[in-house]
Amino acid sequence: MTGAPAGPAEMKVVVGLGNPGSSYARTRHNVGFWVVDRLAERHRLRFSRREYKSQVARGRIGAEDVVLLKPQTFMNACGEAVGRARRDLGLDPHEFLVVYDDLDLGVGRVRVKAESGAGGHHGVESVIEALGSKAFPRVRIGVGRPPASGAIDYLLEPPAAEELRILGASVDQAADAVEIVLGEGVVSAMNRFNGAPGIS
Repeated sequence: MTGAPAGPAEMKVVVGLGNPGSSYARTRHNVGFWVVDRLAERHRLRFSRREYKSQVARGRIGAEDVVLLKPQTFMNACGEAVGRARRDLGLDPHEFLVVYDDLDLGVGRVRVKAESGAGGHHGVESVIEALGSKAFPRVRIGVGRPPASGAIDYLLEPPAAEELRILGASVDQAADAVEIVLGEGVVSAMNRFNGAPGIS
């Protein structure tokens, strides 16, 4: 693990990945949006601004000044929004914390990483390209792989009732993970969440 600070209070922008519009709002691919919405709800922040090609909420989480971002560029081009935020705010890659769905994790699993590749996630590929670095922390929420249908169709479908219940609990857990990264550092969050069993 190299390139990303392990101490607390390093992240200033929390980016949830998803697609804009009501037709995508309840789909698996939008769980990153769900997490930043949950953080906004917990900390009484409002997505009342439109900046950086994103819906933006500003405020504090714990002792930290934060910007919550929901890019409105669609998933595969979300790096456009992240890159604009980086330029306008003058931040380094490690000051972005990115939250997104992961097909390679079982439904209900939450994992934290200090840095890594995209793992085939096109939204993360776009962020890496925009930041020019893989060295930013991320919180991944498992949505599992489809039993039969293709991955794209699966990601753009709403989950069934039982899966939605599990994902709802994992969104709470992912929001907890973001708060710990912000307050205690990414290593503390990794130690707490990466060995935890999935929600059932």
